[in-house]
Amino acid sequence: MSRTVTAGLNGSPESLSAAEWAAGEALLRDAPLRLVHAVGPEPYTYADPGGVPQPPLGPDEGARWADHMLREAEATIARRHPGLRITTHRVTEEPVPALLGAAGESDLLVLGSPGLGGVGGFLGGSVVRAVVAGSRRPVVLVRGGLRPEDEHRPGAAGPGAAPFRDVVLGLNSAALDDTVVGFACEAASQRATGLRVVLGRSPELPYYDSGGDLNAELHDELTGEMRRGLTEALEPWRQEFPGVEVTEQAVIGRPGSHLVEASRDASLVVIGHRRRRTPIGASTGPVTHAVLHHATAPVAVVPHD
Repeated sequence: MSRTVTAGLNGSPESLSAAEWAAGEALLRDAPLRLVHAVGPEPYTYADPGGVPQPPLGPDEGARWADHMLREAEATIARRHPGLRITTHRVTEEPVPALLGAAGESDLLVLGSPGLGGVGGFLGGSVVRAVVAGSRRPVVLVRGGLRPEDEHRPGAAGPGAAPFRDVVLGLNSAALDDTVVGFACEAASQRATGLRVVLGRSPELPYYDSGGDLNAELHDELTGEMRRGLTEALEPWRQEFPGVEVTEQAVIGRPGSHLVEASRDASLVVIGHRRRRTPIGASTGPVTHAVLHHATAPVAVVPHD
């Protein structure tokens, strides 16, 4: 398996933010960066750097525009990150299979998030959802306008001097999946920061009082049980990553809402995605959907069986 970090590009602000984030991730991993753009056989639509959709181009014009866009992105990233190994690849294929193929050849695929001001084009929302749902490798979604300093704690002179904010791992069960937890621990270790594990559980009727409010005593009892189970389940990971400070948080309510809130003070949010198929193909669950559309930090979706 290649250790390459791949970013999908279409020239939109979201995809350029994703490419910049992918460059930083490649440096953390000591891996090369690959920039990929898909040009299908149909008339090609794209967005200018300001995010404005442009008139469709024919295949030849689309290919020339794509090559120019990739060269510009490569040059910009190379200036900001001297020494980073960068390659570009224009794929003549429809977006979803092209990106799924790129993900399969990489450690990580990075895309611009359509949930926070995205535009049309091959990184439109339906394409991103299909790639996240169908990928067998981790996919990171990055919102447009993300700045490198946003991932770091405030109060230090520049992102190079400031420590990273915590990595947040979202769970809906204390039964841990090794692939998902391992990804989060590695991310925290690479960033020399802490790992905050948020275990969410939807409230059940017995925990409500007669007025419809969550019973405080039962709430504390339930969250205490959840934290104790989570602490025990995470102990092997503490031993494997002794340099990562792991903290647990148990919450009652919609897990997606809690993770969106946690993302405001995170460098990265990690969630698992159980690969499943419906009659209309692969799909994502409500928690994944909510986090991808509303989180302010980059979101890593890690598939597992």
